[in-house]
Amino acid sequence: MEGCIFCKIISGDIPSKKIYEDDKVYAFYDINPEAPTHFLVIPKEHIESANTLDDSNIDIVSHIFKVIGKLVVDLGISDKGYRVVNNCGEDAGQTVKHIHFHVLGGRSLQWPPG
Repeated sequence: MEGCIFCKIISGDIPSKKIYEDDKVYAFYDINPEAPTHFLVIPKEHIESANTLDDSNIDIVSHIFKVIGKLVVDLGISDKGYRVVNNCGEDAGQTVKHIHFHVLGGRSLQWPPG
């Protein structure tokens, strides 16, 4: 989608610190990390939010969680724990209208988050 920062990251128009890519998803480190390990996993297909998932694109969510499972092992945060966050809508803090999942780990994470 034109103007979407995540679509521009996927296309290489905006640089990122990539940690994983396949034909369906792209994963990269957050530029403003909230934990020692903080990365995002995004679908290559532009999907605005969890509210716009439907039968034609819902399978991407299971693929994203498979990728997250691999990356947390590779990055050494699977044993002690990590958090997966999806913000949906303005009140939840979604600032980029392209569905994405934050993965945070490497420190004790408090609850409630804020």
